Order: sequence, then structure tokens, then C-alpha cells
Amino acid sequence: MASFRQRSSKWQARVTRDGYPNQVKTFEARADAERWARSVESAMDKGQFVDTQEAQRTTLRELILRYVREVTPTMKSVTEDTYRLKALARRPIANWSLINLSATRIAAFRDERLKEVSNGTVIRELAYLSSIINHARREWDINMSNPVIHVRKPTSPTGRTRKLSDDETTKLLQALEPTGRQNTWTRPVVLLAIQTAMRRSELLALRWENIDLTRQTAFLPDTKNGTPRTVPLSAAATEVLRTIPRNISGIVFPVKYFTLDAAFKRAVKRAGLVDFHFHDLRHTAITAMAEKLPNLIELSAVTGHKSLSMLKRYYHPDVEELARKLG
Repeated sequence: MASFRQRSSKWQARVTRDGYPNQVKTFEARADAERWARSVESAMDKGQFVDTQEAQRTTLRELILRYVREVTPTMKSVTEDTYRLKALARRPIANWSLINLSATRIAAFRDERLKEVSNGTVIRELAYLSSIINHARREWDINMSNPVIHVRKPTSPTGRTRKLSDDETTKLLQALEPTGRQNTWTRPVVLLAIQTAMRRSELLALRWENIDLTRQTAFLPDTKNGTPRTVPLSAAATEVLRTIPRNISGIVFPVKYFTLDAAFKRAVKRAGLVDFHFHDLRHTAITAMAEKLPNLIELSAVTGHKSLSMLKRYYHPDVEELARKLG
């Protein structure tokens, strides 16, 4: 049954029925309260009632931060995801309650972000929002629709083909020479990335117990695609590992993700490189490896790609060299 009471200048409606949680909502006018109560009771009578109170009192910011606390720590990219999601929680759209998070508002958020960042970043942020909402619907019993699925995604960017030339490699390594307060771990990380084609996350997760300098191998128990692999180390890669000090923690490179990221970006700027990202080191390494390992099966075993189509995104042969091979 429904009951109504006046609180200050507003009217509170309460619907109580066995088998359902109490439904409470406040209105400016009693007529609005009665209309809402009738609609709730009608839905209950028809077995169509959906409790949206949790979605009404929870903001998107609160949902994101709960996800960061409870779900993100179980993910491989916990540090990066936490940083990105907390930044997302500071956006104006996060002020809306979940029940009022419409496709129109998501689209407005998309358009505003496209003025500030790349298509790829916006696609990633929309994917974050969709995943968080779906998790809340499945695991936290928050009844709401997922408005993200109704919003047009920006065009996916074409795969990057940027890689270092020999001259750029020299300039970058010179810029990474530790002087003053510069991070001393950045240069060996970059050197190993160029020699092994390992991802940044894989490099930062390396442990001495998984490295065999005699056999020239590095075992990666946890990779991006979920399959462990053993990476062969070139003589140059082995020399890099022999020359760096060993940390008591057992971690090969005891440096935080964002500390490394900031130090690398500063070095790129000092070297005068244009449009070069850390992940482009993987492109550079794979292209160089392809000259030594023309068998793509062997090359994919080193790089960790499960399919040749994914490997092709990173392998960028020199067209002039291909022309010379054709004769």
C-alpha cells in the first residue's frame, strides 16, 4: 500500500508491499507523489517492477571509484587503469546519477573529449564506462540500462607505424644518459625494449628469478594475452642485464610505471623526436628482428603474438629493401 506525508514543503511517497523493498520518493506536489505511487503499484501488480533506487542515489563517480577499489586491483594493468579511471571520475559527467545517465549525455561527453584527446583515448574511455556499468548490473544488483551501447563510437585510429631510425636511436640513447636527477633505470629499460620487443608492462614485471643469463632467456609468467612465454635474449640484451645493479626486491627494474613514462617523455623531447611513444619501441624491435627471423612463426614466438594478423600490425618492412630483394 502507499502512504504519503508532508515534510517541510515537499511530499514523500512510500510504497510498501510484501516481497518488495520499500519504495520511497519525494515530490514537490502531492499529486505527483500519488501518480508515482500508482505507477509503482501497477508495475508490482503486473510483475514488471524494477527497483531503481540504487541507481537513483548512486552517481557515476561513486560507481567508478567503487570499481577502482573492488575490481581494478584484480586486473593486470592495475596501475594504469586506476590512474585513468580516477581521472574519468573527475569529469563533469561523473556528477550524474546512474538513472539520469542517458545516451545523449554520454554522446555529449564523447564530443567534448574528442576536442581534447585522440579517437583512441575516447574509444578506451567509452569502453571503460560500458564495462563498469555492465559489471554493476551483473554483480552489484544496480538496475539501469547501459546507455553507452547506444552511442556511436569514434572511428578507430589506424595502427601506428612509427619506428626509430638508426640516427634517432642514437639521439634517444644519448638523451637517456643519466645526469643529475634523471632516472637511472630508463635507459636500460629502453635498451632492453629495443633488443627484446617486450611490452612495457612485461619489462616492469621482470624478476631476476626468471632470468637465466647463461641460457640467455627471460621467462614471463604473466603476459598481456594470458599465455606465459620465454623470451630469448640477444648478446646485447644479456649485457644490459649484466651491467645493472640488482635490487633487494628481486624486481629487475624497480621503477613505477608513471615515473618511467614521465622520464621517457622528457628524453624524447630532449632528443628532438617527433610523435614517438614508448610502445613504438616494440615496432622498432620487431622490424629489426624480422630481418634475423624471417620465419614468422619463430618471430611470433619471440614477440608473444597469438596470430599473424596481430603481428603484421607491428612488423613494418622497408619497402625499398623489399624492392631490392625482388631484383
